[in-house]
Amino acid sequence: MPDIQRGGRKSVIENVHVFDGAGFTECRFVVIDGGMIGSNPQGAEEIIDRHGRFLIPRLIDAHVHLHHEGHLQELASYGVTTALDMAMWPADKMNGLRENPGLPDIRSAGLPGTAAGSIHSCMLPLPEEALLSGPEQAESFVQRRITEGSDYIKLISDVPGPVQETLNAVSPAAHRKHKMVVAHASAIKPFNMALEANADIITHVPRDEPIATATVQRMAENKVVSVPTLTMMQATSSRPPLSAALGMMVSKPSLFMAILRAKRNGRGEQTHENARDSVMAMYRAGVPILAGTDCHDEPNSFFEVKHGMALHRELELLVEAGLAILDVLRAATILSAEHFKIFDRGIIAEGKRADLVLLREDPTKDILASRSIDRVWCAGIEFMHIA
Repeated sequence: MPDIQRGGRKSVIENVHVFDGAGFTECRFVVIDGGMIGSNPQGAEEIIDRHGRFLIPRLIDAHVHLHHEGHLQELASYGVTTALDMAMWPADKMNGLRENPGLPDIRSAGLPGTAAGSIHSCMLPLPEEALLSGPEQAESFVQRRITEGSDYIKLISDVPGPVQETLNAVSPAAHRKHKMVVAHASAIKPFNMALEANADIITHVPRDEPIATATVQRMAENKVVSVPTLTMMQATSSRPPLSAALGMMVSKPSLFMAILRAKRNGRGEQTHENARDSVMAMYRAGVPILAGTDCHDEPNSFFEVKHGMALHRELELLVEAGLAILDVLRAATILSAEHFKIFDRGIIAEGKRADLVLLREDPTKDILASRSIDRVWCAGIEFMHIA
């Protein structure tokens, strides 16, 4: 177990370049006053001189899957101090991972909505209430998630999966309760269904063909946000070993058949290049792009996307897709905070949470420098076990 330093003290970090969203400032100091960013260095218990290193706000992974405290520790060790979980149940598990001093802060969708016979219903041991059979269930599904403490509503748009009328009913039910809707969609038909359903954020991008120009324009006009998870799209574009596919046929035949049905509904070969090209088109059209990975460690999964480590790979893939490095850094900091309406973080400013990542090298020169982590603070508490 990593050693977590006790928080609540006043510290001053001196001689650091500070990321302000447009680049790094000249060297200055930053005050950590308890769990917040302060302004007055007087009375500091600790002076930290970092000799021209680079201070950025907390990194935010906009698509994670959490199961235990160890995942929070892995995230923090790579500088991820806010995790936006996209499926967690039961509610006491979700709420039990919140507000752990010295560890990442989390938001969660709680239980996602899908339908019987979908890939996710065959893959996961989902309770009955997650399987939506018609639009009449939308209101109660949304209300139950809010009662349990969900921060936003997660829909799984897939074929097979919930029909369009059901998807269309969930978004207004959520919006009436002032909750955003995040829709999963990793193929072109489900992606268009999620857009038709007025989802606020669509996570993943199609692998079977690039998004059409008209669709991209519609996203920009409707201010729909994308979390492309290129790390996972790259991983799932590769074919699993034949032995794994044969094992699935025997151990989980319903899942195997659901995957085959989904592939038949695709438009073309599933490739990472299709996903990358969609990201490039959305970025050029002004669609907000957020950094998220779909990190998980599900047993028997074909694909490894590790907590914490994967976000740095995501930043690299976004740069490869054509995003400017400054916009990639914003995608993992201030933009994710803004679009998920978490207004106490994402920038280094007085009154914001003291969630900070100190780097040895300048990531605006080379995005690989995001991995050069020196120190990490979660709400003013230094996390001592750096990857």
